Amino acid sequence: MKTDNKLIGAGLVTAFAASLCCITPVLALIAGTSGLASTFYWLEPFRPYFISFTILVLGFAWYQKLKPKKQIDCNCDTEEKPKFIQSKKFLGIITAFAIIMIAFPYYSGIFYPKTEKQIVVVDKPNIQKVEFTISGMTCASCEKHVNHEVNRLTGIMSSNASFKNGKAVIEFDNSKTNIAEIEKAINLTGYSVTNKKEN
Repeated sequence: MKTDNKLIGAGLVTAFAASLCCITPVLALIAGTSGLASTFYWLEPFRPYFISFTILVLGFAWYQKLKPKKQIDCNCDTEEKPKFIQSKKFLGIITAFAIIMIAFPYYSGIFYPKTEKQIVVVDKPNIQKVEFTISGMTCASCEKHVNHEVNRLTGIMSSNASFKNGKAVIEFDNSKTNIAEIEKAINLTGYSVTNKKEN
């Protein structure tokens, strides 16, 4: 029984660790401390290993829980009800929680407020597009965090960050904001602008 509890605990820890790099930007947004967003991005390369370990551990825990018990030839009544922490119901709850944590990067966008911009007609010569190279973005949650911070600036027409290529393409009215302000907003998220290219 103690082994089951250790397996369940290990499964919980690895499931949480697998999503920590993606959960941190959302927690930073909620707490109002954007700079903490990239704190755990170094865990991203290990995510597949955490997920695999979680699946193995929980799979083994379910195997232990569901395998037929050895029958003892005895007329005594020794079958006692297991504690809740040792029950199938508890293991089911932990498994559901692990699935929710592992899938977090795919639904993290729902935690970010909608940043609907009021597009004001601007003079065409004022429209500028810049591509920023950003280090530290590892999932969809990271790019949503960057877009959210940039869209808070006045004069932003569009912000499209992509963690896959490590870039953000931002179109803005240069009479209302500038490249330095946008770079500062990106750096405030905890991710770092390493290069910028005007289009």
